[in-house]
Formats: sequence, structure tokens, C-alpha cells
Amino acid sequence: MFYQGVLTKMETEFTSPIQYYLVFENDFINLNQLLNKTITLEFVKYQCLNCGQDKPIYRQGFDKQCFYEVPQAADWVMRPELSKAHLGIEERDLEFEKKTQLQPHIVYLANSSNVKVGVTRKSQVPTRWIDQGAHEAIEIVEVPNRYLAGITEVALKDHVSDKTNWRTMLKNEIKDENLVEWREQLRSYIPAESKEYFIQNNSETNLEFPVLKYPEKPRSLNIVKEQSYTGKLVGVKGQYLIFEDETVFNIRANEGHVVRISLP
Repeated sequence: MFYQGVLTKMETEFTSPIQYYLVFENDFINLNQLLNKTITLEFVKYQCLNCGQDKPIYRQGFDKQCFYEVPQAADWVMRPELSKAHLGIEERDLEFEKKTQLQPHIVYLANSSNVKVGVTRKSQVPTRWIDQGAHEAIEIVEVPNRYLAGITEVALKDHVSDKTNWRTMLKNEIKDENLVEWREQLRSYIPAESKEYFIQNNSETNLEFPVLKYPEKPRSLNIVKEQSYTGKLVGVKGQYLIFEDETVFNIRANEGHVVRISLP
């Protein structure tokens, strides 16, 4: 049996453990059901998530031309503090930017390899934490637009990391932290514009991932270079597939690649 389709970020269901799905145009795979099974991944071609053409993927699932044109890849996506839709200023597509930026956003703390600060749309909680492989997370503020979330994150990352070490996350070399205490320690650094949105009475969210065995020395699979790979799936965490031989495959980093997946 085999499936073929263009890779996009895995869909998830917040259960214990989290359920993971690879969704293709006409089918989907529940990856939890493939644990302890040997699967083969084969690279077929590129397929830009915007234009659909077979052109090398540059970043975020887009070919180079599309990456510099589509609103989904504008600078404010990675740097929320650059958002301008609340001022009515267009960067690439004002209608898209208003729809995306002018909605409730959360500034949060998540613990995946260490405690880090991040930003996401409220509608993406807890999906964003799952995608980062965080085993615990907590909201700090809920603001009405992306700009306020961005300037809050910038202020807080002077006092807490804003990066995840993917190897540490995959090796599960983590320790539990009291995120309520972290939130209280960071409260005084929240900028004046966002102070009224501080969330006082909430608790940590804990997440459990479907992993049978964590790798000691994870090796990242380059499916374009290797063309084909076969291995036993032993876990899924963040947006990574984890195999028994310690190979790991980042689905998110391979968006826009068409693959064939052969199952036993």
C-alpha cells in the first residue's frame, strides 16, 4: 500500500497522546497507527504550495519567486512586531494581512528544549505548542492584534529565550519548569501597551507525544539528496518523524515536496 502527495504541516488532535495526521489532497494517514512499523519515503518532485509548479522549494513550501510575493511569507509572519495592518498599511496584501493580524493573539511560554517565549494566534492554541514539541506551556497575555503580541515578545526575549534547540527537544533532554512562576517573573517586563492584557489566573497545559523511543544522536534526513529512505517509525514529536535508527524527518521543513510513502 502506498500514499502520494505534497507534504504540508502535519495536522494534530490534542489528545493524550497527541494524534498526528499527514493530509494529502485525496487521503490522509494517521501516523500514530504506524508506530513500530517500517515505512519507505521516496522523493517524487517539488510542488510549490502557491503556484503548484515543479520548481525547487526555497522556504516555507514556496519556490523563490512565490516566497518573495505571497503574503503568507512576508516579514511580519516571522517578526510579528513588524505588523502594520492595525494602521491600515499594506505590505503585500492588506485584506489578507487584516484578516490574519487583526485577531486575538497569545504571547506564551513553552518548554520544549528550554523555556522560550513565543507568539501565536489564539485560534492556534495548543496547535502551536504541539508543533514546537513543547511538553508544557502557558499563556502570558492575550492581545487584540499581532503587533501588540510582537512588541511584547520583543520585550520579553531580552529576559528569556525565543529559540528551541531541535536536537534537545527530540532527545527529550528536558526538565519540568514552573511556568506560572516564570510568567510572574516576566510580568514587569511586559510593555505598557500590553499590560492590561496580562492573564493572571491560568495554569500550565501539559502535552504528551506518541514516542516509543527517543534518539540519542538524531540525524536529519535530506529526502531530496537521498531520494529514498526506509526505517521503522518509533515516534512523532513536534513536526518530526522519529525512526529507530535515530534518523529524524522534519515534515514542516519539507513542505512543498511531493513524496511517496509505502506501508507494509
